Amino acid sequence: MDTKKIQAVRDFIINAEKSIKNAKKILKDLLEEQWLTLKEEDNVDLDLRGLTSYSSNDYKIVEWVFTWEEMLWVDWHKYPVPVNYASKSKLVQWDRLKLTIDPSWKMMYKQIKQIERESKVWLLTKELWKFQVIAEGQTYNVLTAAVTHFRAEIGDSVSIIVPVWKVASFAAIESVIPKV
Repeated sequence: MDTKKIQAVRDFIINAEKSIKNAKKILKDLLEEQWLTLKEEDNVDLDLRGLTSYSSNDYKIVEWVFTWEEMLWVDWHKYPVPVNYASKSKLVQWDRLKLTIDPSWKMMYKQIKQIERESKVWLLTKELWKFQVIAEGQTYNVLTAAVTHFRAEIGDSVSIIVPVWKVASFAAIESVIPKV
């Protein structure tokens, strides 16, 4: 038996365990930092409490918070939301959604709680590949699917929906204002 190799393997295992422990601590710190950064920079009080995941018969049901093209769960994982659904449902950042997954993995989305919202009207623009609306000095990204759905064009006046109580980076298009 080669004792030097055995000792080397033991050392590798001890170092790997220390690395995993340190990585977990860094990840925990980063998640807490991310929470604080979101709260400070975006003026967000991200209330993820009360989000649940459960099963009913063969259906899996998960509740989420809508961020922009995705849903955020309490574990900070992000999952995509179909942009057509987000556009047509006029989802606003921080709305709550419920995802129901049936036994054949068909996914059904439902908005279960809207955040308090307000409407603003401004011009549709495009910066590189993103459609945007600049209203009252704030730039809001809008979904390309919403622009297509409403047949909006750059320079059109659009009515957008945003959260009332905080600065948002995303707006839902409510309608295109007809040109006179």
